[in-house]
Amino acid sequence: MKHSSATDPDLPEGPVEIRIPVQAIRGRGAATAMPHRFTRDVREVVDDGWGRVGQDAGGQGNGDDDAGEDCAPAPATTVHLETARSAICANDSPDIFFELSVNPYRGCEHGCIYCYARPTHSYLNFSPGLDFETQIVAKHNIAEVLRSELSAPRYVPRLINIGSATDCYQPVERELKLTRSLIEVMRDARHPFSLITKSSGVERDLDLLAPLAEQRLAAVYVTITTLDAALARRMEPRAAAPHRRLRTIRALAEAGVPVGVSVAPQIPFITEDMEQVLEAARDAGARTAFYTVLRLPWELDTLFREWLTVHYPQRAARVMARVQDLHNLTDAQRGAGKAYNSDFASRMKGSGLWADLVRQRFAATCRRLGLNREREGLDLGQFRPGLLRGQGSLF
Repeated sequence: MKHSSATDPDLPEGPVEIRIPVQAIRGRGAATAMPHRFTRDVREVVDDGWGRVGQDAGGQGNGDDDAGEDCAPAPATTVHLETARSAICANDSPDIFFELSVNPYRGCEHGCIYCYARPTHSYLNFSPGLDFETQIVAKHNIAEVLRSELSAPRYVPRLINIGSATDCYQPVERELKLTRSLIEVMRDARHPFSLITKSSGVERDLDLLAPLAEQRLAAVYVTITTLDAALARRMEPRAAAPHRRLRTIRALAEAGVPVGVSVAPQIPFITEDMEQVLEAARDAGARTAFYTVLRLPWELDTLFREWLTVHYPQRAARVMARVQDLHNLTDAQRGAGKAYNSDFASRMKGSGLWADLVRQRFAATCRRLGLNREREGLDLGQFRPGLLRGQGSLF
């Protein structure tokens, strides 16, 4: 918004541009619906004189007392139903432990600011920012499509992961139960699978997961980035609280489900309690652990910088510099504004001195705690596609 000093002697000479500061939004990770990379028209927020962002027309605050932060009102979530044409996505990335994945939703209401899947919303003409966490696409027929694909004569069983690009137990799952329907298809076919989540909602499906785990057909990974509840609330606003995720690990372990913990992503000067997370997860029953470092593809780079400016303005530059260190970027790459290295060989764990230090911390803690001593092996040999076609089995 611009004002002219010709009508106001208190303003400096010439036009002055007044920028409206970006504010946190209660219960949301992103602060704006930033334009995606295919957008042709870009809109900017302007002050219309009816009060600053986060206030009503009378200048009153929105009632948010979360950690004393001044937050704008939260936009509502909209769920769009989609008829899926395919269920299984193949993965050809050598740095990912599973070969196939199934995602019942697009977008994720948990709103994790660092989520590498945010840029995929651009293909739907949605913003990777607020739209990713408020415009959720649900593949209502995903179980039927998966059943058809698994029973196809050409299908060869490989490890399937549920929820690699969305949290399969985000809030809408309580009503739609798409993830549960996928697990039922896996059970019927005796097909092994893993799933990863930040939600305690996975406990609802223990009646399915526990028997499958006993047959070496299921494993679960729970992501805990930090034990700091205030940080988690800013960084993963609608995911379960850290202590609640620990309870979920315990519930899974006590039910006999192999459970691991993901301490991903590691964000320098933000998530600084990796050792404590690993120890708490081990005490709760986790047997395995893994981590990645922060990576910022496409629009996520701008979005994460915006989040730092809103929540940690004094350390934003230092965080981004260390992220570049983790990816061992050259001076030329840094000067061009590059934030990470997308090479398959290093994008997940980084490279160089700082990445080595993170790797050493993780390895030393896992050795001390006895994590990763035994790799959970799921049994592909039990797959019976004929069961999906209504055929009997001799086994």
